[in-house]
Amino acid sequence: MSDTRWSRQVTTPRSPDGEGGPADTGARWPLPEETFWSEATDPHGVPPGERTAPQPAVRADRPVITTPAAQPQAQPQPQPQPKQGEQPPKRKRDPFLDNVKFVLIALVPLGHSLVPTLSADSSRSLYIFIYTFHMPLFVLISGYLSRNFWNSNAKTNKLVDTFLVPYVIVEVGYAALRFALGEKWSLTIIDPAWLNWYLLALLFWRLSTPVWKRMKYPVPVAIAIYLFAGFSQISGDFSMDRFFGLMPFFVIGLVIQPEHFELLNRRWIKIVSAVTVLGAAAVAIYIAPNAPLGPFYYKNSFQDLDLSWYMGLGLRIGLLVCAMAMCFAVLALVPRKETWYTDLGTRTLYCYLLHGIPVLIAKDQGWLELPWLHGPLGVLAISFSSFALAIVLCLPETRTVFKWVLEPRLTWLYRRPSRS
Repeated sequence: MSDTRWSRQVTTPRSPDGEGGPADTGARWPLPEETFWSEATDPHGVPPGERTAPQPAVRADRPVITTPAAQPQAQPQPQPQPKQGEQPPKRKRDPFLDNVKFVLIALVPLGHSLVPTLSADSSRSLYIFIYTFHMPLFVLISGYLSRNFWNSNAKTNKLVDTFLVPYVIVEVGYAALRFALGEKWSLTIIDPAWLNWYLLALLFWRLSTPVWKRMKYPVPVAIAIYLFAGFSQISGDFSMDRFFGLMPFFVIGLVIQPEHFELLNRRWIKIVSAVTVLGAAAVAIYIAPNAPLGPFYYKNSFQDLDLSWYMGLGLRIGLLVCAMAMCFAVLALVPRKETWYTDLGTRTLYCYLLHGIPVLIAKDQGWLELPWLHGPLGVLAISFSSFALAIVLCLPETRTVFKWVLEPRLTWLYRRPSRS
């Protein structure tokens, strides 16, 4: 992705009713509109590489007059049609977001693996640094990829076969794993276990997308809800606590446009971003010995954190500002071109849902509580191991083995739209 700040601006037609608000825009980039963070195809709608030919714009308030002397300067070239039996050319993915997704997903098993060693300041510093931004940016990218979600019947159908069905399967699977490791059998579908909260939260964010797209000022409204949610002790049932706690990041992702990403691709912004990341790391090291971890989960109320209302509001505002600064800094520093891990970023769903199996086993066996892991050397060892685990779980072979469970194709469950 090159620096296109001087290129001609691309415009997008507004919705027919003209009431869309700032998020009611079409895609201006050849980006994948994914159901989760996986390389999902569209089994019901138009294939990703198939496009309609552009039509010339005509003003509705004046007639079109054609004369023999008025010859067009250039005739539009007809779009080549695929021959019978041939597949239409696939739309090329932009590597930038795939790079971002792999970087973020590699931090998820790392954060979970650091938990048994948080008594060490080095582990606690890295943990705070990661949790300041990695889930907010995770949610922001999910919001960006949800902008046109409701414009496709296929993606609407996947609310069931890519959210609800894997959610139930993963809940039962992790309950069985905990039981096999000696814990008491516990299965509560309405209270998501551990990492499974994100499936439910993302489902409800997706369901709320049409509401945000019709608002004139969606971001201020989402921030206000996020701030006032701290006054209530919201239950964790159906991930409602995280739904409100991370809501602003999803809505900001909805209103972000491709040109905003291009603004980050400037040298001075990259320099500022590098300084921001280094400064955040220094702050994390400084506050680690005494900082509580509760605020970094974006779900606890002011009462749970033992804070007054004004201290709680100040904390939430500060976290939001710091998280957004880190999100944009990371987006600015991630490579724009294709890298060796770009393809891995197309299968992040498998790393997210499967990494808990080896992490739970390692915790149960005490492998993450060895004395030498409580220090800088242990942080390096856990980081390299988690990074290797993320690579393995994002490989195409992993997807081949687990696709039938995590990406079921329930096409038989839905009615195909009529061609009329």
